[in-house]
Amino acid sequence: MISSSTVVTAVVEKLRSALARGQWRSGQMLPGQRELAEQLGISRPSLREALTVLETLGLVRAMPGKGVLVLDADLALVSVSDSVGAASLADVLELRYTLEPFIAGLVAQAAGSQDIGQLRLTLMDLREAVDASDSEAGVVAYIALHEALFALTTNPIFQSVVQQTSNALKQSAAMLRDSPEHFAARLEENEAVVRAIRARNSAEASAQMRRHILAEGLRMGIELNIPDEHPAPDH
Repeated sequence: MISSSTVVTAVVEKLRSALARGQWRSGQMLPGQRELAEQLGISRPSLREALTVLETLGLVRAMPGKGVLVLDADLALVSVSDSVGAASLADVLELRYTLEPFIAGLVAQAAGSQDIGQLRLTLMDLREAVDASDSEAGVVAYIALHEALFALTTNPIFQSVVQQTSNALKQSAAMLRDSPEHFAARLEENEAVVRAIRARNSAEASAQMRRHILAEGLRMGIELNIPDEHPAPDH
């Protein structure tokens, strides 16, 4: 895991908060990168990455030779949790299906031995919860395992989007608590994902995560619309 991703995410949130407070308004230019980096106490490369995230979110636009223009400061008032809060369980699963298999594949390629060890420890927490029939601990361990995968992404733009997946996953926690009989299946499916990651098999890690999320949908009574090239799991 690369610590700069955490720095960039923190800078993005600082700048979003400043825009929300009206420190800079729509149509204004942000201070120059050197001045802004000094104000925030960060390196200029980290600032540039954070500005790229904000541009992706539609908050600013880089103007070559001029600086960074604030597009719509009001967008900074809309938090990720607000947008996720209006999502249905089907929306949550579609977002997870879109991102998590790709994340699992990336982690299989790039994770270090320490990272994989942490995944295995979190998986062990899930196994212990299943063995103890402790659904509350199972929910905590399940979410922690998937957030541990999210945390291993290193692209700062992707990291911003992944935060939405994390919030969406937490939104489905109530459904997880209401179906404790399915935790053994969740454990088995996530063990298959982590085995593929340990084997550095990116394609298999992605495939196992797709199977898991589709199976989650079936357990919730939700059948996702998925691309034809991704077969549904066996019923």
